[in-house]
Formats: sequence, C-alpha cells, structure tokens
Amino acid sequence: MRQFLTVVVFTLLTIGFFAGYSNYGIPQIEPAPPPKEEKLDLGSMTLDGFIALGERLFNGKGTCTLCHNSLGRAPELAAIGEVAAGRLEDPRYEGEAATVEEYLTESLIDPSAFVVIGFGKKGTNDTESPMPNVASGGIGMSEAEVAAVVAYLQDSSGAEVTVEVPQDIGAQEDEEDEEDESEAREAIADPQELMALFTCDACHAIGGEGGEVGPDLTRIGASRDRDYLRRAILDPNADIAEGFEEDMMPEDMGEAMYVAELEILLDYLAGLK
Repeated sequence: MRQFLTVVVFTLLTIGFFAGYSNYGIPQIEPAPPPKEEKLDLGSMTLDGFIALGERLFNGKGTCTLCHNSLGRAPELAAIGEVAAGRLEDPRYEGEAATVEEYLTESLIDPSAFVVIGFGKKGTNDTESPMPNVASGGIGMSEAEVAAVVAYLQDSSGAEVTVEVPQDIGAQEDEEDEEDESEAREAIADPQELMALFTCDACHAIGGEGGEVGPDLTRIGASRDRDYLRRAILDPNADIAEGFEEDMMPEDMGEAMYVAELEILLDYLAGLK
C-alpha cells in the first residue's frame, strides 16, 4: 500500500511540475494582431505622400515584389515609364489605353491586355498573364490605391508623374467600407472558387494550368498530409519547399478566409493525388 501511495504521489508531483513549467517556464507566444487597413485621407494628401502610399502598397498589400524582383519571375519595372510607351505601339497590344498612365492602370486590373513575351501562363503562347487583377480577389485594392501604385511606378522609373491625387473617391470608399462592415462576405463552399478568389493560380499550377512561382499542386495530396498543407497556408515560411524561397506567399491567408473555407480547401488539396 505504501508503495502504491508513493507511486501516486510521485506521479501527481511529476504532472504538476510539467504543468507548471509549461504554463510559466516556457515563454508564451502571443499572435500578432491582424493588419489594419490604412485609412486614406486624400483631401490633405500631397503628391509626394500619394507616391509614398503607392510604394507601401507595392511592397505590402499588393504583393508585387513576390514576382517583380531580381529573380526574374515577372518583367522588370525599373524603366516601366519609358517601356510602357513602346508597348502601346506594339501590334500585340489589345488594350484600350492611350497614355502611359492608362496603360499602367490597365496592366494592374487587366494584366492580359498585354503580356510580355516569356512571361505568360504556360500553354497560352503569352496571351494570358499569370498576374491577378489587383482590384479583386485576396488583394482587393481600391481605385485610389491603384492610382497610388501607378504614381509610384511612374516616379520610381524616372517618368513624369501624371497621376493626380483623387479628391472624390474618399467619401465613396467610406460608404463602401460601412456597407462591407454591415454585411459579411458569404462563405464559399466550392474549393475552385476559393482558389480563384484568393488568386492561388497566380503562383501555383494544377494540371498544367496556373503559375510557376510556387510549387505545383497537381499531386500535392500524394506527398503532403493535411497538417503540412494547413501549416503551408497559415504559416507559409514554416516549411520551404525545395527550390523556392521564403516570403513568397502572403502570410495573412488564415485571416482572409473562414475556418470552414480552410477545411474545404484542405480537403481539396489533400485529394489531389
């Protein structure tokens, strides 16, 4: 009996020790709060401030640097102000722009209007761009934000900045924000609609369709389990696939989609075998 009590007491002390250590001995990791949408005060914004806003959007929300970088996954933009004028005269151009400013705006919301040779989706003969419409999907830039990025591209390439700071968009966007807050987005049950909404095909290919910036997902379910796939979506830098680099995938996917949508997407990806 004494031996039994000794074992029980020792067990309880051991459990208590590890419970106390896990709660107080190990540093607690607090998740960072979700990023807040930048409120635009266009009424008091100077052109320099508008260009600076465009730079922040280009390097942040727009995720432009995931492809437009030294690795050559997308065309260089260092001289885009000068290059754009030539593209308007290119016989392959199918857009409606008449000026460099209009071309740059169009390239952000309708990237397939002109695809630089060698940068189109595989199998499209450079007629379809892998770049998503930045005004929709997971990026969702506003009209004013698109204009700011265009101003930044003109300025950073040494071209004349023809963009004017919009003065009549702020009130409209405030009304839209109020409507968005009052009416939540309806959850999506179709995994392919989810992938389209979050522009997954801009970087990932499935069955030969899509981009090559990220790993091919055609048979991802045969080599990766649900835990890995979940971690890849919620914490994309946790495991870097061979041949790819850190910071290539947005880190806020877990904040952008509903829990139910995440599970639907995981079921779909795990079934790709």
